[in-house]
Amino acid sequence: MSLLNRRRFTIGFGALAAAPVLAQARSGEARVLEFSHLHTGETLEVEYFAAGRYLPDALGAVNHLLRDFRSGDVGAMDPALLDLLHTLHAQTGSRKPYQIISGYRSPATNRMLHERSSGVATKSLHMSGQAIDIRVADVPLAQLRNAALSLQRGGVGFYPGSDFVHVDTGRVRSW
Repeated sequence: MSLLNRRRFTIGFGALAAAPVLAQARSGEARVLEFSHLHTGETLEVEYFAAGRYLPDALGAVNHLLRDFRSGDVGAMDPALLDLLHTLHAQTGSRKPYQIISGYRSPATNRMLHERSSGVATKSLHMSGQAIDIRVADVPLAQLRNAALSLQRGGVGFYPGSDFVHVDTGRVRSW
């Protein structure tokens, strides 16, 4: 192999190796989410990520909106969950805000709900800010579930009788 061909190979190989870095750079683009909380009536449109970093004030606003609406307790929502929602919104092509049924849940609220329903896990990821129950007005519920399942980024629960989909950043599973 000539010196020129080796250089071309090395440059080409270097570009291939840099592809993940380029993908990560693109992931530095601004990320915006829009929410409508069905229990509190509050809405929020927020840019939570820009210039390669999460924006603390925006995360605080999200945490407040997604608080336990029963107790008022505020928990820290997992930024990976917000990224999952951002990707899910883009994948479905939705133009509407996420309608929030439940975000963060305090341990006391979760205990109370678990006592009332076998469908509420004793160690729910809602208590660690890693889960959210949602729907969007312009995406059929089954399509939202299927899109979430295709991401393979956590748990997906389908509750057509209650008109919502649960997504979380735990292990990949579905019910």
